Amino acid sequence: MAKSQESIDLPESPVFIAQSGILNGQRWSIDRELTIGREPTCSLVIPDRQVSRIHARISLTDEGILLEDLGSKNGTFVNSEAIINPVILNDGDEIQVAMVQTFIYLSSDATMPLEASMKPTRGKTRRLRMDLRSRRVWIRGTEVTPPLSVPQFRVIQILNDHPGEVISRQDLISQVWGDEVSLGVSDQALDALIRRLRDRISQFDNEHEYLITVRGFGFRINNPEE
Repeated sequence: MAKSQESIDLPESPVFIAQSGILNGQRWSIDRELTIGREPTCSLVIPDRQVSRIHARISLTDEGILLEDLGSKNGTFVNSEAIINPVILNDGDEIQVAMVQTFIYLSSDATMPLEASMKPTRGKTRRLRMDLRSRRVWIRGTEVTPPLSVPQFRVIQILNDHPGEVISRQDLISQVWGDEVSLGVSDQALDALIRRLRDRISQFDNEHEYLITVRGFGFRINNPEE
């Protein structure tokens, strides 16, 4: 695999956004090779003993953005699955470093939320409101920042498009990950995604349960009017 940055023409820089973890909210453009680790010389420094000194590397290749674990002690994970070999990242992938720091990968700046010129609509609204074009989410009038990962946003979008309906686990997996990829997605991966999404929502409203589990079948949304 070629790794020469000069040979690659990316019209817009992909980005890494730190979510849960000590770096929460920080953002990096992937316009060169980046290293991740505890060592101060790394591009993304995670000062946690569970993170190896030089833990992982992000490279620009002809095929796309490559993530590789550099023999770390506690592993590098993509969408909750430990990686052994280098992987090409896809838009919306969630990356965990030693399970202490989570990043969301977006394939370009164009997928980042729009500037705050777009205001919430007036009048009666739901507790949870979303804008599909900019992938922004508001909970009780407060915008969710940093933005949800693409899989997290898709879960809310799918459930919110079917108010009052229960979406089966398999349908949710197929719609979030896509038919081809979903064949290798386990129920445990879906549960982990739902759990992280609930954690994010609870940071903005811990008095209401938005994602309802219907045991033995799937999930539905509980998004009442304000």
